Amino acid sequence: MRAGDELGPLEVPVTRTLIVAGAVASRDFQDVHHDPEAARAKGSPDVFMNILTTNGLVGRFITDHFGPTAVLRRVAIRLGAPNYPGDTMVLRGTVEEVDGRTAVVRVLGENGHGRHVTGTVTVTVPGGGDERPAGGVV
Repeated sequence: MRAGDELGPLEVPVTRTLIVAGAVASRDFQDVHHDPEAARAKGSPDVFMNILTTNGLVGRFITDHFGPTAVLRRVAIRLGAPNYPGDTMVLRGTVEEVDGRTAVVRVLGENGHGRHVTGTVTVTVPGGGDERPAGGVV
């Protein structure tokens, strides 16, 4: 784990099911996340992903790279272009800083409309992050 290391890409197919399930799982019952007619009435072409689902996907992106023992210390993200059904969000990251076993990773998630999510994740990796989890899967 070194400053400048690149993470990704992780391609996330954005389905209607993912959008609705993420909203329900995070107890976000805003109609724009599950009712296409309500979303259109509010100016959106369709339902769109909520920030909590995006936050979870960013967390998954980090732990997929650093392994299941990685601990997310801070997640600071900002949403941009919406994720609609049928989009593919591509997450990428760059390690910006390393202090012992803790790193700050700049994260970017884009879809066909532009930047969906930008931000940073502070992650601590037991053992310094040089080890691979069992089976060699990161």
